[in-house]
Amino acid sequence: MTEDRRWPHSSDPQTDVVIDAKGLRALAHPVRVRLIGLLRLNGPSTATRLAEQLGLNSGATSYHLRQLAAAGFVAEDTERGNARERWWRAVHQVTWWTDADLAEEEPEAALGYLRSIVAAHTLTAQTALNAYETMPVEWRHALDLSDMVLQLSPLEARALAGELTEVIARYRRLDPAAPAPEGTDRVAVVVHVLPEPQEVADEGPTGSVGSEGPDRSGGRS
Repeated sequence: MTEDRRWPHSSDPQTDVVIDAKGLRALAHPVRVRLIGLLRLNGPSTATRLAEQLGLNSGATSYHLRQLAAAGFVAEDTERGNARERWWRAVHQVTWWTDADLAEEEPEAALGYLRSIVAAHTLTAQTALNAYETMPVEWRHALDLSDMVLQLSPLEARALAGELTEVIARYRRLDPAAPAPEGTDRVAVVVHVLPEPQEVADEGPTGSVGSEGPDRSGGRS
């Protein structure tokens, strides 16, 4: 996952990167966002292996990796590489977006980046649901797809997002380099705080339904 965050935070310079204009332009492409996600989730890899996962040719993947390297998001893993095959690793595990003016300064890049993030999140959900039938029953019970509509000010919306970040931060983070603790698996937590366009809000109730998972009742709305 890209782990993009725009919420109030305390970042760790050892693992996190705060996006700037150059980084925003570099990430305004869905392939690059997915490449970073794969390297962060699975650890170092080659352009050929990444291309197979993305359904691309290795030449295109190599090009995007070089662009990400130029922006400081990935680096060559010299301990694994050789003369015939280059390995790449993610430099950071979390991307933060904290500059409120950056979207105004780079509107096209900002929109491209955000669209890439939404596409990556959608793919994450689709991948999980495609595996639903073969998923262990305890994980089917844990799966949660919820949505609700609140009436908030911009300040309240930012506060809500910050509180959600604090809750999520209390749980164990993925470490691709360490063995997974027994009884655990990867869990993608995707949080969207989405101001509704006025024309959508004017249409009245959307019929939004919250769910605690397909096998559970007592949904939220």
